[in-house]
Amino acid sequence: MANLGYLQVVRHCNHVCGFCSNPTTPYSHDLSSMKTLVDDFVERGYFGIILTGGEPTLHPELPAVARYARDRGLHVRMITNGHRLAERPFAEAMADAGLQLVHVSIYSVDPGIEAELRGTEGTLDRAFAAIDNALSVGLEVNINCVINRMNSSHLDRNVKVLTERFPGLRHFVWNNLDPSMGRAEVNQEQYTPRLADFELSLHRAMRHLHKTGRTFRVEKVPLCYMTDFAWASTETRKIVKGEERIVYFLDAKQGVRQTEWDHLYAPGCARCTLREICGGLFDRGDGYDPAELAPVFVDRDQVVETILNDASDPARERMSLDRWREVHAERVARAKAEASEASNDERKHLPVVGQITDKSMRRFEAKRRAEGKRTAERNLQMERLSEQLPSEPDER
Repeated sequence: MANLGYLQVVRHCNHVCGFCSNPTTPYSHDLSSMKTLVDDFVERGYFGIILTGGEPTLHPELPAVARYARDRGLHVRMITNGHRLAERPFAEAMADAGLQLVHVSIYSVDPGIEAELRGTEGTLDRAFAAIDNALSVGLEVNINCVINRMNSSHLDRNVKVLTERFPGLRHFVWNNLDPSMGRAEVNQEQYTPRLADFELSLHRAMRHLHKTGRTFRVEKVPLCYMTDFAWASTETRKIVKGEERIVYFLDAKQGVRQTEWDHLYAPGCARCTLREICGGLFDRGDGYDPAELAPVFVDRDQVVETILNDASDPARERMSLDRWREVHAERVARAKAEASEASNDERKHLPVVGQITDKSMRRFEAKRRAEGKRTAERNLQMERLSEQLPSEPDER
């Protein structure tokens, strides 16, 4: 199984996205604390690690932790806005340190929309330079995109522009907006899309990539909105392959181990032939309308076989459909049994994530003041403090 772990290296950023779900906190890492979490992924037999944030390139020990993870046998990836990767020496340093794949986040190829989403001017040019640098130093480059109200109509134009400008791009990832955390939670009206808003443009984008021989994944989108490409759903693939995901959040949540991928379903979903392998509607935060869901009637086994036989998956499970049915039934039964055990508290078995120091607290306070001013200028709200400062009241 290709289990990938997420390690938040920092939680501050040089952009101020209005829908950020992982904003600044006073928690911080040093190299030693990050090595502990890398070791945990190795001991769990994980395939790889994704270094993320905040903006991970702001941590001075990023090359060192990348090298440590690579030396320990993990496939090393990073999610970045590309600002520092636009500097050739930094791109070379990360490649030399063992980074193998980089996800560059681009939300819109319209410079004005991209700048508005990020609260920072000139971000698109920097991201383009980051792609150029990463490809030229031998890194594999994926494009990450958060689906939101401002880009929902032109996801297809994004991929066409990017693949024409950078023919070396082979993989795209879309994450539907999580309306439950950070600034995304308190600015839902500005950023949370309806599912119908992006259905057509997402389908056109996936169709274009599929026709040109590229690959893609989609997260937090129910299968009734991507039926033709159900095999590309992140949740569906994890359900089929029995994968888990651990995220080491640099905040009060700490380590979170995900083994279940189902969220919210409408009554009609019970009739859907894909119900068993669909993650449903990710509606933590009450940002979406379950009335948009509808059952579909397509061959579930064909979707499963496509995933099992995907030659582009480095850890695909080579098994027959009959054998998969047996294994899947065993997984479901085991998951139900574990869920019924009140003592099954996975957090007790996960290491502590980061620490709060005088320096990190001062940085948090300074960043929050600066971000508050920039957010107010855009008529947006700042995130609640409950997850950043768990001992403080839930206030803004």
